[in-house]
Amino acid sequence: MPVRQLTDFLDENAIHYESVSHTAAYTAQEVAESAHVSGYQMAKTVIVKLDGKLAMCVIPATERVNFSKLQSVSQCHTAELATEADFTRSFPACETGFMPPFGNLYGLSVYVSPQLRGEHTIAFNAGLSTEVVKMAWDDFEQLVHPTVLI
Repeated sequence: MPVRQLTDFLDENAIHYESVSHTAAYTAQEVAESAHVSGYQMAKTVIVKLDGKLAMCVIPATERVNFSKLQSVSQCHTAELATEADFTRSFPACETGFMPPFGNLYGLSVYVSPQLRGEHTIAFNAGLSTEVVKMAWDDFEQLVHPTVLI
């Protein structure tokens, strides 16, 4: 079952979503395969530091973070990958590395790949290594208001 904070938020906003249980997987591509989701629809959440402040970068499982683009769009001086020690305590109900891409639930800015924006449906980790949530991109965008990395 997805983390309660996420399901409560989606339910409160009357969002249609599907929860998909799958065998434990640990990389975004493995999760996509295990949940029978395209790697282009599977949104992975990467925690980054922008001028030392935590933020989320949400990209397809098939991509890597483009730090120069992230730095340019966010108008920060430094953009770097956060370590687990930097962010683990920020997501107490989630397994490390399986945070849902809802930065607004955790007080973090969200930057998203334009490739995800082109998908009708996205899927993402729901706090556990065995659970994915699928929902409409438009609903995600409406709830999170991410900055698109153009």
